[in-house]
Amino acid sequence: MRAPEFWDRDGVLPRLLAPAAWLYRAGGAVKAAMSTPWRAPVPVVCIGNLTLGGAGKTPVALAVGDRLLARGRRVHFLIRGYGGRARGPLLVDPDRHDAGEVGDEALLLARMAPTWVGGNRPRSAAAAVAAGADVLVMDDGFQNRSLAKDLSLVVIDLDGGFGNRRVFPAGPLREPIADGLRRAQGLVLIGSGETAAAADKSGGGLPVLRARLVAHDSALTLRGRRIAAFAGIGRPAKFFATLDEIGAQVVVRRAFPDHYRYTAEDIMAICEEADAQNAEPVTTEKDYVRLDPAMRPMVRAAAVNLIFDDPARLDTLLDQYVRRSKPVDSR
Repeated sequence: MRAPEFWDRDGVLPRLLAPAAWLYRAGGAVKAAMSTPWRAPVPVVCIGNLTLGGAGKTPVALAVGDRLLARGRRVHFLIRGYGGRARGPLLVDPDRHDAGEVGDEALLLARMAPTWVGGNRPRSAAAAVAAGADVLVMDDGFQNRSLAKDLSLVVIDLDGGFGNRRVFPAGPLREPIADGLRRAQGLVLIGSGETAAAADKSGGGLPVLRARLVAHDSALTLRGRRIAAFAGIGRPAKFFATLDEIGAQVVVRRAFPDHYRYTAEDIMAICEEADAQNAEPVTTEKDYVRLDPAMRPMVRAAAVNLIFDDPARLDTLLDQYVRRSKPVDSR
């Protein structure tokens, strides 16, 4: 789905939806009160956000996983697998599974470390620990109370912010901002937009980690080239802006709903438009893994990396909440 425009500002419609938002919030509170979180025998790091849609959670999860792997930890990722059919817990095999089975984010995470898909987080966590994990990194699941977290990092996209600051369906929030920040141990602010989110960046004293998405070295070869860009992610404009920043000539910009499943007709139409503009079709890695394998040779994926402005601050949090737990002996 596309985020409705009224989520960006307050008005009559959000106010009319306020009772439905109250029911949604109350339902979440009741569910949380009835949950008894299972505590895994290894540290659990959760990368979450407060809004519906993309905020950059998967790049943050990958960056955190990379830091932990560099420390010699046996990292396993946990993810629900949005858009996939698998119920799990299922260990993702990028050579055998596709986005239709496990979702696009799972395929990206599995390139770095073992990744488990499943809606039941405790079962996925138990399976990962049995397979040798000594630290678990959750991509999403901040609002899911079934698995206890040792470190929760809330990701905020400063270019999108919190919209009209109302809870779904009146706005984009999954829960009230204050409620979410009380359960977090740190904030990750992505981008440089001066939005309402900036006013909450202190998070009531929470450590703040600033980060930015930058083009991978492999994408820098697009500089000066004519590009027909398309993306079906939470905020396609962020991808288009990244291409602009590296100096690509973006002559076509096509935005699709988040997790959009492209048909052969979609890709043929994009390629024909690109050909008419003497341009090269380019998309994100998340979109690329959702393409039919037969369509992939027609399109190029432009990878991005998440770079922390002060990596030492992230290391401090990991030292505090992860290193304190000894790795599980898998012998």
